[in-house]
Amino acid sequence: MNFDYIIVGAGSAGCVLANRVSADGRHRVLLLEAGPPDRSVWIHLPIGYGKTMFHPVYNWGFHTEPEPGMNGRRIYWPRGRALGGSSSINGLIFIRGQREDYEHWAALGNRGWGWSEVLPYFIRSEANQRGASEYHGADGPQAASDIGSKHELVEAFIRGAAEQGIPRNDDFNGAAQEGAGYYQLTTRNGLRCSAAVAYLKPARRRENLSIATDSHVTRVLFGAGRAIGVEFRRGGRLLTARGAREVIVAAGALQSPQLLQLSGVGPEALLHEHGIPVLRDLPGVGENLQDHLQQRLIFRCAKPITTNDELNSLSGRMKIALQWLLARSGPLAVGINQGGLFTRVLPESKTPDIQFHFATLSADLAGAKPHPWSGFTMSVCQLRPSSRGHVRIKSRDAFEPPAMQPHYLSTELDRRCAREAVRCARRIARSEAMRPYIAAEIRPGEAAQSDDDLLGFARECGATIFHPSGTCKMGSDPLAVVDARLRVHGVAGLRVVDCSIMPTLVSGNTHWPAVMIAEKAADMILEDARAEA
Repeated sequence: MNFDYIIVGAGSAGCVLANRVSADGRHRVLLLEAGPPDRSVWIHLPIGYGKTMFHPVYNWGFHTEPEPGMNGRRIYWPRGRALGGSSSINGLIFIRGQREDYEHWAALGNRGWGWSEVLPYFIRSEANQRGASEYHGADGPQAASDIGSKHELVEAFIRGAAEQGIPRNDDFNGAAQEGAGYYQLTTRNGLRCSAAVAYLKPARRRENLSIATDSHVTRVLFGAGRAIGVEFRRGGRLLTARGAREVIVAAGALQSPQLLQLSGVGPEALLHEHGIPVLRDLPGVGENLQDHLQQRLIFRCAKPITTNDELNSLSGRMKIALQWLLARSGPLAVGINQGGLFTRVLPESKTPDIQFHFATLSADLAGAKPHPWSGFTMSVCQLRPSSRGHVRIKSRDAFEPPAMQPHYLSTELDRRCAREAVRCARRIARSEAMRPYIAAEIRPGEAAQSDDDLLGFARECGATIFHPSGTCKMGSDPLAVVDARLRVHGVAGLRVVDCSIMPTLVSGNTHWPAVMIAEKAADMILEDARAEA
């Protein structure tokens, strides 16, 4: 159990690190994952998103604390628990965010994280179906594929957006993000291309890479002020592994801060409250929590052309099965969301401030059973929320989920954006292009018109779109946890590499940015190893 590097968490970042750090064969690498192998068919079929959303084995199934801004509700927060982490259960959307997101990171003092410095890592990671270009790569591990066939409803949505002055955009990851179009997905040949498939599968047989599943890390071990290993529980046994060079925490924005706190790295008062000896007082560990809050507008469709219709009949299910078997296309190959849109609704915004996920199906909750009638969903979220929350341990028990408090809608900016996002969706729904397809607005319903009505809808029905970030933020201010090389401040041999290091949330889905962060971190880790040799 002696290694050079120990990586905690086999999610979007951990799989990348395991591949890249072990690639030259010089370093012994241990990858620890609390969940099982990714063997379920529902992980690999894109439409399996609906099966894994509430799965008791492959999903941590977290809930927030009661949220004051959400009428006291506890919001369900799914997180992946298997090889691939959340990339094994997510909605497969391939988005990197906006150039300005990364320029902002650099402006905050994070040298090396500007757009020109991160773009090469996005390109290196990518195997885009469209081939290589100024903005895309073709030879990387992470597949990005076009949706194989156009859908009548999505086309109407795109035309309806154009009527509102929002242009068609065939590449949200190209020169500009703004516009409406189809998403690219992290799929290859009709199957999910998770981080485990993309990065871990090609590396599994390396003699210097060990992968341990069902291995829940309970704390990081320290000696002489530096990280020297981890303690983890596997099969009822408490085991120890030693890392001669580094321990790299890649457990995600909820569990990375939890693990640091359990290990004595975090806010002094919180650690004292739970009787944990303080190794390093870092008040920012677990703070700065950010997430995208989605509002799901649901419509009854006037035509029986939705995925609901296909899934709710035997002939429809046979049709989509044949589409996948014969052409690797159709709903089985797509999952949930096909259409996307990025635009501005607040007058002060210089770049898109909201994002749509357009689905040709409807359900009470994302990933839940489809409605028995023809339906579709416009889900809309604010891209750069100003609300900030926290993640804090409740006890010394590593198996007890931490307290997660996002503080949704706690600022006036976020409340304004929530209202205007719904109004934007309604303008598109009432366009000439969309009008023939809408029999009724089911949620929030036509009665909801005032500012108070729309904010009430957000509070009562809003939910996460699964992008918690920022809880071990990169920087040099008093709440920063890691430096620009992702090393934990004041603790040698310890890094954090996942979405928790984001100082501010990116303008879009977070899987591909997590991959980029890990690609860049791997280079820095290997550079430091060469410098120490």
